[in-house]
Amino acid sequence: MPDLTLSQAAAQFADTVKEPARHDVLAELSRFVHWYGPDHMLSTLRAHSVSLYADVLGPARPEASRRADHIRTFLVYLKQQGLTATNLGPHLRLRKGGVKSTTRAVADQQSSVELTQAGIDALKAELESLGKQRITVRKDIALAMLDKDFRENSPLDAAKDRQGHIEARAREIEEMLKRAVVVEGSPAGGRVGVGTAVDVRNLGTGTTRRYFIVGPTEANAAEGKISSDSPVGKALLDKTVGDEVEVSAPAGILQFKIEAIEA
Repeated sequence: MPDLTLSQAAAQFADTVKEPARHDVLAELSRFVHWYGPDHMLSTLRAHSVSLYADVLGPARPEASRRADHIRTFLVYLKQQGLTATNLGPHLRLRKGGVKSTTRAVADQQSSVELTQAGIDALKAELESLGKQRITVRKDIALAMLDKDFRENSPLDAAKDRQGHIEARAREIEEMLKRAVVVEGSPAGGRVGVGTAVDVRNLGTGTTRRYFIVGPTEANAAEGKISSDSPVGKALLDKTVGDEVEVSAPAGILQFKIEAIEA
């Protein structure tokens, strides 16, 4: 069984992901990869570590469930390709929500979202694409209704399911665009912020890596883009050249030193 790093496996999986879910799947995959550690080998991925990612996703609300499904799909792929011995997907179980989690969700919806202009343009383009897909799926539903094929897993069920995903994603994008704040370049004083590129050295291994800090919806592990909400992103925000940061990961505490920052 070949042993790849998590980032290598993610890049391999990314080539198999198709529209319309591609953007969502890759964004969540990027968050998972950088949470666990992109340079860790798949052989170190354990059921317990996967289960801990449920804390990152939060209570079992519709959005968290959808994000969890993206990671489960990736974990199924790893097993199918012989990259892991077992399917670790079933170990990713979301906890039940409550009053506190609902209150937090409302607060999250009211807060602003920092995005680069490229990220905003990508969301607008995706929203436009979803508008076209709406028309197509409505036609598919109309045709399926004419065929009167109402069996389980019929074309009508598939079309309605796709319509549900399209509408949910469109609402999500519209909400993000309402709350979007454009951020470009480095904050005053040459500090790390959304829109900056950061060269960091892993003090444990001595390896150097470049990260691009982007908004939560723009993360892409294959391109080195990490979310400002990810553990590494949060640790680097507002830091400057020479600063050292620590990041908690399943394999232990990672220590990085910032070598350079570019707007």
